[in-house]
Amino acid sequence: MSNRIRDEFVQKKEPVRLNKYLSEAGVCSRREADRLIESGKVTVDGQTARTGMRIVPGQTVKVGKKTVSRQDEMVVLAVNKPKGIVCTEEKKEKNSIVKFLNYPIRVTYIGRLDKDSRGLLLMTNNGDIINRMMRAANMHEKEYKVTVDREVTPEFISRMEAGVPVLDTVTRPCKVEKLGKYTFSIILTQGLNRQIRRMCEALGYEVKDLVRVRVMNIRLGSLKEGEYREVTDEELDELYRLIQDTPMR
Repeated sequence: MSNRIRDEFVQKKEPVRLNKYLSEAGVCSRREADRLIESGKVTVDGQTARTGMRIVPGQTVKVGKKTVSRQDEMVVLAVNKPKGIVCTEEKKEKNSIVKFLNYPIRVTYIGRLDKDSRGLLLMTNNGDIINRMMRAANMHEKEYKVTVDREVTPEFISRMEAGVPVLDTVTRPCKVEKLGKYTFSIILTQGLNRQIRRMCEALGYEVKDLVRVRVMNIRLGSLKEGEYREVTDEELDELYRLIQDTPMR
């Protein structure tokens, strides 16, 4: 089954910057690709590559003696990230999500989950999806289930929903619902650093457990911790609908 977001990814034939080409081929990050190009280790059609050059279909790109090619298939994964795994591409980090996942082609995360949090993390090799979903102005929803050290009161709920002063700003109004004596759900449309933990701390609460259960239309569901699945075509169709009018920059 095909859908528009997959088809657009596969059918792109326009020239692409060499560092992006190498990134999408799973060689390395764009920054590392620039270093490889500057060091003279990359060739295009047998000639030493130049920083900033663009690659068109049919050209042969090599890193050293190895020929590399972009992935023709778009990958979007739903991952249940365990606590202790770090959302980073830093190779020195032994507990990075990239090493933990060990996926056969290069994918990266769409929006971080901090080290102490767990739950749904989306990963893809489609940079357009990342750019569109990560724009804060787009108000894309993310839902969390949170356990705290004190009883969740009506006052706590109302103050969280109204916005809490953190990081020299006030958080956007959000939807909060009590689930149990010490648990609540919260739907955010922004992604400040450790936002929920900071919001709770500002109100005198400590987060004991934080699980992301939904990103836009994609849900964690019954996916077991540490496992991943491919996002379905139906989910991609709905995701396309939600982001299709979103500017990439």
